[in-house]
Amino acid sequence: MEDILAILNEVRPDIDFPSAERLIDDNILDSFDIITIVGEFNEEFDIDIDVEDLEPENFNTVAAMQELITRLQDE
Repeated sequence: MEDILAILNEVRPDIDFPSAERLIDDNILDSFDIITIVGEFNEEFDIDIDVEDLEPENFNTVAAMQELITRLQDE
């Protein structure tokens, strides 16, 4: 979780990620942010986030992002 938060805070230091629950639904993160985050996650966690994984529910919260990363690492 700490690595995820470090990446997120690097991309958007103005957001309180631990308490945010609707990052995509409330347009807090835009498409450029997501592209940047996906690239950082792919590199940091040695995963490949596909287009099919780019669903709002996978990026609305830090917990959802952690679940996505864990699932992809287990595949």
